[in-house]
Amino acid sequence: MIVTTTHSVDGRQITSYKGIVFGEVISGVDMFKDFAAGICNLVGGRSKSYENELLAARNNAIDEMCQRAAALGAHAVVGVDVDYETLGNGGMLMVTASGTAVTLSNM
Repeated sequence: MIVTTTHSVDGRQITSYKGIVFGEVISGVDMFKDFAAGICNLVGGRSKSYENELLAARNNAIDEMCQRAAALGAHAVVGVDVDYETLGNGGMLMVTASGTAVTLSNM
């Protein structure tokens, strides 16, 4: 599956639009990751536990979006946008990937 933030795919023509597809992931951060991040906040530095959680959530959201596009018979998802939100008191992370599922010519 081709995934791009642009509205076209170089060298290929879009032959049909299958619709908007989404992938959503809501991920909780456990108290150990939260504790480690709190220490990084006090002394400075990066929180690898939060970064790894964010990376996994983003990859899962994009994978889910691609699965939904494939179910529609798409070859690609164009115009992809990834959004991040915190839910509740900040203990939950929501990542949403969206784009337009399309079929492409065989150029």
